[in-house]
Amino acid sequence: MMRPGSKQYVVARPLYSEDSFAEEHEKVYRERKTILDHVKQYFKCDAERAKSIALSLLPVIGWLKIYQIKEWLLSDIVSGVSTGLVAVLQGLAYCLLASLPAWYGLFSAFFPVIMYFFLGTSRHISVGPFPVLCLMIGSVVTKLVPDEGAHVNITGLEGLSIDDQRVLIASSVTFLVGIMQLVMGVLQVGFVVMYLSDTLVSGFTTAAAVHIVVSQLKFVLGLQVPGISGPLSIIYTLEIIFNKITSTNVCDVVISLVIMVVVFIVKELNDRYKSKLPVPIPIEVIMTVIACGVSYAFDFKTTYGIEVIGHIPKGYEPPVAPNLQIFQQTALDAFPMAIVGFAVAFSVAKVYSVKYDYTIDGNQELIAFGVSNIFGASFKSFAASTALSRSAVQESTGGKTQIAGLISAVMVMIVTLAIGYLLEPLPKSVLGAVVIVNLKGMLMQVRDVPYLWRRDKPDCVVWLGTCIASILLGLDLGLAVGLGVELLSIVLRVQFPRCSVLANIKGTDIYRDRKDYLKIYEPEGVKIFRIPSPIFFANIEFFRSKLVEAVGFNPLRILRKRNKALRTIRKLLKKGDLQWTSKGFLNTSCGPIRESEDDSNVEELDLPTDFKDLPARIDWNAELPANIVVPRVDLHSLILDFAAVSFLDISALKGLKTALKELIRVEVEVYIVDCDPYILEKLHHCCFFDDEVQPSMFFVTLHDAMLHILEKHPDTSEKKSGSGKILTSVTVHHPGGNLRSRDRNAPHPETKL
Repeated sequence: MMRPGSKQYVVARPLYSEDSFAEEHEKVYRERKTILDHVKQYFKCDAERAKSIALSLLPVIGWLKIYQIKEWLLSDIVSGVSTGLVAVLQGLAYCLLASLPAWYGLFSAFFPVIMYFFLGTSRHISVGPFPVLCLMIGSVVTKLVPDEGAHVNITGLEGLSIDDQRVLIASSVTFLVGIMQLVMGVLQVGFVVMYLSDTLVSGFTTAAAVHIVVSQLKFVLGLQVPGISGPLSIIYTLEIIFNKITSTNVCDVVISLVIMVVVFIVKELNDRYKSKLPVPIPIEVIMTVIACGVSYAFDFKTTYGIEVIGHIPKGYEPPVAPNLQIFQQTALDAFPMAIVGFAVAFSVAKVYSVKYDYTIDGNQELIAFGVSNIFGASFKSFAASTALSRSAVQESTGGKTQIAGLISAVMVMIVTLAIGYLLEPLPKSVLGAVVIVNLKGMLMQVRDVPYLWRRDKPDCVVWLGTCIASILLGLDLGLAVGLGVELLSIVLRVQFPRCSVLANIKGTDIYRDRKDYLKIYEPEGVKIFRIPSPIFFANIEFFRSKLVEAVGFNPLRILRKRNKALRTIRKLLKKGDLQWTSKGFLNTSCGPIRESEDDSNVEELDLPTDFKDLPARIDWNAELPANIVVPRVDLHSLILDFAAVSFLDISALKGLKTALKELIRVEVEVYIVDCDPYILEKLHHCCFFDDEVQPSMFFVTLHDAMLHILEKHPDTSEKKSGSGKILTSVTVHHPGGNLRSRDRNAPHPETKL
């Protein structure tokens, strides 16, 4: 019964198999492009394509043409000044993570921004140092040039100070990262970021935040701790810190705590009242200025032994060529940096592009960051991406385009060329405190774990696996482990899908899992099996085992028992122990007849049952002569729902064909429904069909197959009443005994399919 006022649709059409549908509805022939055609089209060049390529390689042309000077310029200037102040501070602070002199962070906040202005497609991200990348560079730097112990023997580092060696290594690694990103962009492989899920990135950045906190403890506590890289480096670093804890500089601790408390409180106020504040309070900048003034006035360096930034050279240094030997030493470290830097920047850019309704190009972003890093590395900057907090400042202060980023670079340039000396008395503990307090968002991602555990346990395992591996093994190996866990979870989900047996929802043409509903209709002798996954070499055996479980018997075993029984019957007929009469087989032997134990030539038992030399076909579900016993098969029709099967490989084709033949040979009619046209086309091309497995088993929809089965196998009462066939008016009559339903107490005069 339909609910009063409910919507309904009525369709009157013939019952379609795939063959009948193809005969009645002619398909449009579409010429498929070959690989050569795609290559020719890719390299084809005309005036329109040249213009399109120029605009795609220089996105600045596109948005400058629509730039609204009166509405946007003032906002971009205000945003650029605010972002520039934050960029100066973060450049100095994040440079400490890379184990480099602080002022090189100003280079990373300047040079990459200039190139991204021309090549980037995002209008809102703030390009520059990113703490996770800085930490990854720092691990490479300390591995090749440790604070203590022997340095790696690299040509070109002789005669340089430790700081100069580290700067050359950092710039060379950055150059290599830029080359990798540029090559990936040119080869159009921006899709690689899709393999880094939000869950994996969340776990990875949380682990990176833990590493960053540990790396900044030496500045917050005023301790001398050598840089350590490699697996379990975080454990060794904490061990050294705890051993030296009695040497803590109390003044550094007090300064750091005051900075962290004040910055944390004001940032919380900024978030709470952001709708009422025209510009977020730049509390980091304010506290830095105050700390510089107090440190200079009271001479913290001499009086309390506090480590300060020290001398900041004016101007920029001449460009340098990368060291090729460093490329060889750091290639494996550079690749994860290239992926992480791009993935984080692209994720942030995507958020803002959706918010402000414009498009970003992943491949062009790779090119933009590749060129930015190559250009910046030539001037001794280190790998750039985007810091979430800095991008939030640029967007929240009214930034409309990358002109705001250009102005922020000008602010950094002013500090570098003119007023950098004012930051010389700044305690490094202040920078460490600023870095730690800005990690709140990354550290709070740990709250995702309970949610993931409740909603999606495999995703939770990916998060925990990535986070724990990155903490213990280091960020480079941790990322590889996390990616492996993620791919393994995908493989397991596809390899072991949740198969189900479907049933008809009474009164509809809808089929759902029989375990989930009460009022269902299941005709006797019919099973509907659904696999919600591609079928390929890794899960074909799982598919076959689940199919056997669903039908309730092993068709190959049944077939062998039947053929063995036929062999026994033939021998008994030949000996005269059995005779055929009008009432069936008659046992003429005086004693009991033993079943033959001859199992020779087992391969013949797998062939279709052959009744050609017998007087009649054998009803395997009836009582057999003598003591021959063959398991009953109550199933006469099996429907395989392929609606969720997106592809089949060659191994799956062979396994599927074998499974179908085994079922057909035990007199089970198999129907495949909702098969993708391209899969069906592939089956034809791969010679899937033969005398046993035929195209006629494919039906357009599940309901078409069910109506066909009910018409072919009418219920017993219908045969007695002489109805002869089931009308395709979608009403099927049946006796109550043939209805397997959980609504047992309700009357069943008819079932609407």
